[in-house]
Amino acid sequence: MKTMKGPGIFLAQFLGDTEPFNSLESIAKYMADLGYKGIQIPTWDPRMIDLKQAAESQTYCDEYKGKLKDIGVEVTELSTHLQGQLVAVHPAYGPMFDGFGPAELAGKPAEQQAWAVDQLKLAAKASKNLGLTGHVTFSGALLWPFVYPWPQRPAGLVETGFTELANRWKPILDAFDEAGVNVGYELHPGEDLHDGITFEMFLEKVGNHPRAGINYDPSHFVLQQLDYLQFIDFYHERIYAYHVKDAEFNPTGKQGVYGGFQGWVERAGRFRSLGDGQVDFSGIFSKLAQYDYDSWAVLEWECALKHPEQGAAEGAPFIESHIIRVTERAFDDFAGTGADEAFNKKVLGL
Repeated sequence: MKTMKGPGIFLAQFLGDTEPFNSLESIAKYMADLGYKGIQIPTWDPRMIDLKQAAESQTYCDEYKGKLKDIGVEVTELSTHLQGQLVAVHPAYGPMFDGFGPAELAGKPAEQQAWAVDQLKLAAKASKNLGLTGHVTFSGALLWPFVYPWPQRPAGLVETGFTELANRWKPILDAFDEAGVNVGYELHPGEDLHDGITFEMFLEKVGNHPRAGINYDPSHFVLQQLDYLQFIDFYHERIYAYHVKDAEFNPTGKQGVYGGFQGWVERAGRFRSLGDGQVDFSGIFSKLAQYDYDSWAVLEWECALKHPEQGAAEGAPFIESHIIRVTERAFDDFAGTGADEAFNKKVLGL
């Protein structure tokens, strides 16, 4: 049995223009002082990493790791959530995603997609140079506007969409395979990969690619009303990363899963700081320990109510207290009698 690593924290939600949130060194020290041992790096922010240089220079990566080691943290994974989103964008969402890529590519979907693919391939090489074995991202979406079948979806639309999505991702997954790095897709509403069924559909289209996996995040399953514990039973072999994130779902006579176009505070389903929502983390950590998950437990903090600094401060001890140091022996070994084949036959009366 294996013990997972942690606590880690995803830096994306904490970045800002003032100290200590505006540079790698200062935010890393801030998180280390709170008790975090790992940081997940948003690669779209040049203050956090020079992705191209990391992909091309082992020296840069060695110095990068050394700098963080001196601070007291290490990299859990690189994240390309924003770039991954641009691998597949339905035109209806194009203008809203323009800010996810370079400003000069705004309104140029083909160029944005090519840039995103290149970014993912750089991330594969950078991950290898940093000695990482996992990566986290989004799948992007061509089919999300058609998630609810009204009007009736044209026959074959979903098949066509997943075929195209797989064709775009297969070369990227091959690049990660060459680098020896697993890809964990965050299954998230707004992405074509948003639950177990859609992940299976994609996995079939990419030929059960060994690098195609899951960044497990129970908060998105609470908001979908999906059984997030049984999900681990189904997909534990493909869970390559873990976002520790809380949520709650409180439907009323006026709104449910879809939220009535309300803001986050007024929605029936909303993200919460760790321990303030409804997620059964004891059950999750137990399931992951049962299935030998040995990668990182990384806080992704989002909350409609609580200040991020309070959420970060509370997150490290919360995760630390839930990580299960797995046992090296059975609890009832003291009562063992030892055995061999002859003894076993004697016990059976043979």
